[in-house]
Amino acid sequence: MTASLLKIAGGIVYDPANGIDGEVRDLWIDGPRIVAAPTDPAVRPARTIDARGLIVMPGGVDMHCHIAGSKVNAARRMRPEEQRAFSAGGPLPSTPTTRLTGCRYAGLGYTTAFDAAVPPLLARHAHLELADTPCIDRGCYILMGNNHYLMDAIGRREPNRVRAFVAWLLRAAKGYAPKLVNPGGVEQWKSGREGMVELDTPIDGFGCTPRQIITGVADAAAELQLPHPLHVHCNRLGLPGNFSTTLETMQALDGRRAHLAHIQFHSYGGRLDRAGTFCSEVAPLVEWFNAHENLSVDVGQVLFGPTTSMTADSAVGHYLSRLHGKRWYSHDVECESGCGVVPIEYRPQSLVNAWQWAIGLEWFLLAADPWRIALSTDHPNGGSFTAYPQIIRLLMDRTYRADALKTVHPRVQERSALKGLNRQYSLSEICIITRAGPARLLGLTNKGHLAPGADADVTIYTPAADPARTFELPRHVLQVGRLVIEDGELREEVFGRTLHVTPQSDASDDAEIAHWIDEHYSIRAANYPVSESALQSRD
Repeated sequence: MTASLLKIAGGIVYDPANGIDGEVRDLWIDGPRIVAAPTDPAVRPARTIDARGLIVMPGGVDMHCHIAGSKVNAARRMRPEEQRAFSAGGPLPSTPTTRLTGCRYAGLGYTTAFDAAVPPLLARHAHLELADTPCIDRGCYILMGNNHYLMDAIGRREPNRVRAFVAWLLRAAKGYAPKLVNPGGVEQWKSGREGMVELDTPIDGFGCTPRQIITGVADAAAELQLPHPLHVHCNRLGLPGNFSTTLETMQALDGRRAHLAHIQFHSYGGRLDRAGTFCSEVAPLVEWFNAHENLSVDVGQVLFGPTTSMTADSAVGHYLSRLHGKRWYSHDVECESGCGVVPIEYRPQSLVNAWQWAIGLEWFLLAADPWRIALSTDHPNGGSFTAYPQIIRLLMDRTYRADALKTVHPRVQERSALKGLNRQYSLSEICIITRAGPARLLGLTNKGHLAPGADADVTIYTPAADPARTFELPRHVLQVGRLVIEDGELREEVFGRTLHVTPQSDASDDAEIAHWIDEHYSIRAANYPVSESALQSRD
């Protein structure tokens, strides 16, 4: 018997990264890694989990959510009524505590999550929160689409400076990927101008446009060979007619690898000055997407009910506040980002909300390659990540989906492409969009699959006729080899690892960046980076 050896016996294994589609197999785990089955018959595991009749998949990977940092804390402060209601036995808050966040992810079979928008100067605190989130490995993307140094370098046509700054900022803030949010538009809005800019709108004072920011950072990410490419929140999020800007963005990337975030929020037709014209324009976008393998997306699926909108796009926060007539919180961060927080509620009989719900599903059902489209709600913007089982049922059960369509605004029932889409996702495809695909898009070679050498992130589900029942409460969950969920109950709060990159740049480039920041903002670069101590696990 080997003390650290664990055997998962006789499970129905789904591992699409390795071509395994519902095969009955054994899985062997030694410490934090999956290993090959021992060849010596004398070797016995210390423990065997009987998985006969159960579904075995890699741990889930959420590549786009908002679970830590300044905007999340702003929402927690802004909505104390959610915390009070939860204490009295009500629903989970849209911005739960770090402990609840990690435990609920584990309770769905997820073992990895990435916060999608962390301002550099507040990265230290975001990392401390992520380190306090149990049961998952974690990482974050670093906001840089409205950074003064970056826009200055792009405006001066100095790609070497752009590349060096992207590398330096990711190292300094311990980030995983560069993130652009309404590139150039947030800076315009904070300067008192219209923040909903087009791709070729000049950014005052910097001599560059959103198009140049997008292509410049995409090129830098490619040259630095980052595991995940540029992560883009396109301009004009949420506005009627914004699909044309999204399509222009796809075309502007021109073969460059990029990931477009919460694509549902960028796929709208209609006119801002004509109420009632809001509609879906998924068709031209998905046609381009299907034909261009350099692009990937996560959906940002909307679910009906109350939630909180939070975004580093201050202009959107202001727009939503006026649209809904709700209070909002504008949290401007340093000189290169912003934050807008607004309580909202999605209603099935609202024309706009019903289209948002349908548009996300249209993307899932029309995208030809499941490896390039990831499940997300842009938590909590479209709804809570705890709604993932509900979305899975909508994708796997066309009868349930058709019945749900009958409950929404009549115009959406009549005009949405959903009524003619009979596609049903298979378990293998669900495994791809929730695990294998996001891991591959993130360049996480040790996650999202079950081959020897992979992290022992494993989820075991009990199959049910209702797919939502299958995925809402796993039987067992292992996070890097440690059993955090056993027989449907939380057993151990394991504190995972921070995943970040360390791209290199020349010392002379780093010195120039430090001098520029010191000169313009009186911030000492030596005091800027996140310390390694902030990344230590709680174990």
